[in-house]
Amino acid sequence: MQPYNSFGLAARARWGCEITDLASLQQLLSQPQWRELPRLVIGGGSNLLLSCDFAGLALINRLKGIEVTETAEAWHLQVAAGEDWPALVAWSLQQGMPGLENLALIPGCAGAAPVQNIGAYGVELAQVCEHVDAFDLTEGRLVRLPAEACHFGYRESRFKGEWQHTHIITGIGLRLRKEWQPQCKYGPLAELSQPSAQDIYARVCQLRQAKLPDPARLGNAGSFFKNPTVPRAQADALKADYPAMPLYPADPGMAKLAAGWLIEQAGLKGYRQGQAAVHREQALVLVNLGGASAQELLSLARHVRQTVQARFGLWLDHEVRIMGEAGEWKEALACGD
Repeated sequence: MQPYNSFGLAARARWGCEITDLASLQQLLSQPQWRELPRLVIGGGSNLLLSCDFAGLALINRLKGIEVTETAEAWHLQVAAGEDWPALVAWSLQQGMPGLENLALIPGCAGAAPVQNIGAYGVELAQVCEHVDAFDLTEGRLVRLPAEACHFGYRESRFKGEWQHTHIITGIGLRLRKEWQPQCKYGPLAELSQPSAQDIYARVCQLRQAKLPDPARLGNAGSFFKNPTVPRAQADALKADYPAMPLYPADPGMAKLAAGWLIEQAGLKGYRQGQAAVHREQALVLVNLGGASAQELLSLARHVRQTVQARFGLWLDHEVRIMGEAGEWKEALACGD
């Protein structure tokens, strides 16, 4: 599976299959010998850390296709799960359909977007998602799930919880409003004056390319940790001790902190263990310098968590999905805490 994960980790699956059409997926999963195996669905592999060989069936999602319908209020995009997300964002703007520009250059495929409820620069997928199409293994059929049924949260959805083993995403439905409003209150985008969608897109691309390493050159999975959300009183106490600490809006009574800033202030920017390192430009990203093992990356991630906790009293949660022999390993970084 080395070509199928952006960390470039050497790992193998017991079985593997590329899925190019829905009929093939249905036929495969109608057979008990395949349906009952542990499954790992991979699109771009940009949010995975393969900790070991996988004992089940790896499904490589290559479903393609984009369809557009239009109403007086919005454009409605039906996007197959295997479509490249950065290419989709660029294409939608080229077609004169703004609304995704803040989500530019987030690596991965469209089918991964609802799993994590991807987001950047003040916009989340949940704001434009109408529905998610999936193959329901319990019913043996394709289903259309309205966005509200997916329980989207900060880098969360039911596809990471109760639906993880029962639903395979095959497509997503997006609604882009024609009455477009720029979303540029977050971070460096606030510097833009009356920007167009193209202006925001260009600025987001510039920011991401300046800070985030290209996985084709330096193995990584993007942001490794989530930005922690804490009670406002705790955030205010930290802000009093660290006046330069960034704070962002969150739910009532809560505040969101910048995990990258916390890691950098803990003195870990550029820190390495073996061939695994905290990126020199963006502390939120862990990188494979070449030939790193999964255990080196996991050890580094644990060290980052422990160091930040010792400095700020906060445990960082990982955003990257860590896969074990039979599925996702949710407690992978708890060891040694």
